[in-house]
Amino acid sequence: MDYKNCTLCPRQCGVDRTVGETGFCGMGDTALIARAAPHHWEEPVICGEHGAGAVFFSGCTLKCIYCQNETISHGPCGRAVTAKELRKIFEALVAQGCSCIDLVTPTHFLPTIIPALTPKLPIPVVYNCGGYERVETLKRLEGLVDIYLPDFKYADDALAARYSAAPDYAETAVAAIREMFRQTGPIHYNKEGMLEKGVIIRHLVLPGQVGNSLGVLDELEAMFRPGDVLFSVMSQYTPMGSAVDQLHRPITEEEYDGVLSYMELLGLEDGFVQEFSSADEKYIPDWE
Repeated sequence: MDYKNCTLCPRQCGVDRTVGETGFCGMGDTALIARAAPHHWEEPVICGEHGAGAVFFSGCTLKCIYCQNETISHGPCGRAVTAKELRKIFEALVAQGCSCIDLVTPTHFLPTIIPALTPKLPIPVVYNCGGYERVETLKRLEGLVDIYLPDFKYADDALAARYSAAPDYAETAVAAIREMFRQTGPIHYNKEGMLEKGVIIRHLVLPGQVGNSLGVLDELEAMFRPGDVLFSVMSQYTPMGSAVDQLHRPITEEEYDGVLSYMELLGLEDGFVQEFSSADEKYIPDWE
């Protein structure tokens, strides 16, 4: 696994990032981190009292047009690090008492990240991604990642093509999440009630797209048994200037309640929902 002939993500651009070529993610062969600090707004079972040790990487393999982290996902931003420097950052977050190392949008920098994860850290490693992952790439993470935290954004591929330029999103995410679950097995907690191993699947409800959310829940209900994984259905969509369709507005309380009602109907009871007030720009980190 390296940056030459890059096939890390499902787009498989095939560019040589070591000589300055860039593919969809827009990144070269040097890992860029936009922020590394305790983060208190992840799900409670991975946050703990002192927060998750979140390392936000610049660039993205999806670049959704509504991304609340557009500053870092759509362009280079932040500090360049080597694998050795990244390891020191992980160890500093451990020393601060963080409950886990939370790798946020890491896929396109895995050749730098993987060496930094060995030897094994004393706290769980969380792989926090958009769900658009290659199974072949995920297999290289077996034994290194304890908790997978993927999005499952779309059941509607037309919507995925329009919003994330990923018309194969649904089948790709299903295969990726199955591989994640194969690696971790069912959710497992430590004696303090913190998650040690498992998969938490996130879904962000989008304005005007309740049908897509119901389709996602149908897929998840068919894939897993109670207790296999955790679900996190989010209301935090925040308009970031995109004007297509209804993306210029927040979701309504009726839209969110409709999705939660369907979730209850399907028996998807293991996981988390958000307070409706979570849609606010104050929850977006300061990339300065």
